Amino acid sequence: MADPSTYRPAPGAIPTSPGVYKFRDAHGRVIYVGKAKSLRPRLSSYFQDLAGLHPRTATMVTTAASVEWTVVGTEVEALQLEYSWIKEFDPRFNVKYRDDKSYPELAVTLDEEYPRVQVMRGAHKKGVRYFGPYGHAWAIRETVDLLLRVFPVRTCSNGVFKRARQVGRPCLLGYIGKCAAPCVGKVSADEHRELAEDFCDFMAGRTGNYLRRLEEEMREAAASLEYEKAARLRDDIGALKRAMEKNAIVLADATDADLLALAEDELEAAVQIFHVRGGRVRGQRGWVTDKVEDVDTAGLVEHALQQLYGGGESVPREVLVPALPDPVGPVREWLGGLRGSQVDLRVPQRGDKKDLMATVQRNAQQALALHKTKRASDLTTRSRALQEIADALELDSVPLRIECYDISHLQGEDVVASMVVFEDGLARKSEYRRFQIKGFEGQDDVRSMHEVISRRFRRYLQEREQTGEWAVPESEDDRPDDRPEDGPRTEEGRPKRFAYPPQLLVVDGGQPQVAAARRALDELGIDDVALCGLAKRLEEVWLPGEDDPVVLPRSSEGLYLLQRVRDEAHRFAIGYQRTKRSKRLTAGELDSVPGLGETRRQALLKHFGSLKKLRAATVDELCAVPGIGRRTAETVAAALSSRTPAAPAVNTATGEIIEDGADQAAEPVAAAPQTAPSQETP
Repeated sequence: MADPSTYRPAPGAIPTSPGVYKFRDAHGRVIYVGKAKSLRPRLSSYFQDLAGLHPRTATMVTTAASVEWTVVGTEVEALQLEYSWIKEFDPRFNVKYRDDKSYPELAVTLDEEYPRVQVMRGAHKKGVRYFGPYGHAWAIRETVDLLLRVFPVRTCSNGVFKRARQVGRPCLLGYIGKCAAPCVGKVSADEHRELAEDFCDFMAGRTGNYLRRLEEEMREAAASLEYEKAARLRDDIGALKRAMEKNAIVLADATDADLLALAEDELEAAVQIFHVRGGRVRGQRGWVTDKVEDVDTAGLVEHALQQLYGGGESVPREVLVPALPDPVGPVREWLGGLRGSQVDLRVPQRGDKKDLMATVQRNAQQALALHKTKRASDLTTRSRALQEIADALELDSVPLRIECYDISHLQGEDVVASMVVFEDGLARKSEYRRFQIKGFEGQDDVRSMHEVISRRFRRYLQEREQTGEWAVPESEDDRPDDRPEDGPRTEEGRPKRFAYPPQLLVVDGGQPQVAAARRALDELGIDDVALCGLAKRLEEVWLPGEDDPVVLPRSSEGLYLLQRVRDEAHRFAIGYQRTKRSKRLTAGELDSVPGLGETRRQALLKHFGSLKKLRAATVDELCAVPGIGRRTAETVAAALSSRTPAAPAVNTATGEIIEDGADQAAEPVAAAPQTAPSQETP
């Protein structure tokens, strides 16, 4: 780990001009590329006290061994140079796009004597008209097949075209009317170019005038009794309409825009782009990116725009994004320079464009969820992840069962904990458990972690002692299989809840939480369970008694699995904490009556209509409610009589006292029972 002061530039040596800078490691590899409006303040910000830097930035500057910069004339030039260097050096601390493939586009080679319609990928060429991109090449071919009936532009390769001219015979498309056959002189070069330009106009969205012209020609042909010509024009109109139907109209006919949306979490972000041309969605594409550097939504938008248009992608009149880059001026100027005219880069605020942006956003969320699912479901990846964890933590075997614990509360209220279980790298939700912190009140995550671990493993020791099935075996052959179904079971045949220990115990937190968990295990005499903590700041893995953390590579599948386990524990804990808080805030007078469950509470309220009438009821009247026995009725009557009635509600407009409303408001309908795994609070 390098000291940034060893390579800090001398005071005054850094220019104040716009430029691009590169950080290199001890081996000379570029690890980060950035740009700045003024290089001096930007680079100086990297050499402040490490405690004041973002954790990822601190990791970058301590990994680097030198820094260099290049001065440019404008911020736009800095933007362009930054993109080209990121593509060239692939720095490890810059945003990475996993899906960097090229997408197919429909191209018309207007630079040739006889323009050709074809599918093309890669960088754009001068003199070629592009439409798209499309998600699949077959989508382009289906559209072209329909349009060739009306615009019979050549689609053959140059070799086939030359061969047809030599032999004086067109190809099959020329015989069936889907090519004008300029190779044998059926149309001149000018006539064929006119067909190609009409094709481009139609693909660009100028469809209304062309369809009206064909319909007028059809009517004139029918009036002149040229029925064959009229029938052909009718079929041409039908083919054009079918081609138009393949792309739904979403915006006004003249709208050319790209809509970009993001879905992100702490570690990754999914980018989705919809290409709208002529008011129709012509194509869709997306990437998944690692959030390696300290970057917010605006920064991700800027990187996505660089990725999208830096490779030669055509820039439309409008680019709609969820957040504007900061500063936005250089990006607008850069896009305008690529287009050759002004580009409207903005966040949609209302109307159809905002609605379509919401659709793009949903696609981005689904893409991120699908990416995580695919990565998690890959057996080979899971096996590699478990092996990497075992190697990094120096375990005797791979941790087939991992348990993770997290503490959740809201300003010290409703303190709860979660326990999630992963077996063979996959979540086993039936084994999830929830805990209420009972030993104390207030906010103390370390003490809460100690209590939860103690209670969980105390139950493990109790069930182990009761069954005797978890005594240490004489040999490896006597060791039970690493699955809870084969471990201790209840009389009904279900696995014991806490009888199966994990091979690895993970806590959400750093050294304090790990030390608390280790202390709890030591107090119970548990010494055969590996323990680690995963801290959110730098995604460091902390081991008991170690002063320095284990840092797994960002590309490590083992780190990714630990993060998934930690995030799942966090999600489960927050869900339980929110449920408890909601029930506490909506609790009524009947909630704390001993022995009175949800069904009978609802039956009482339904029978009497309000809490006021229920409070005035006698024990015999309570017993008349189905499901309410005399003992329960006496308990309810005693509980309600010992409490002061809630103050009546007042209509602030009329001053009228609403007595029944006050009673009903005091006893709201409880929330529906949760479908999460059953709570276990040992």
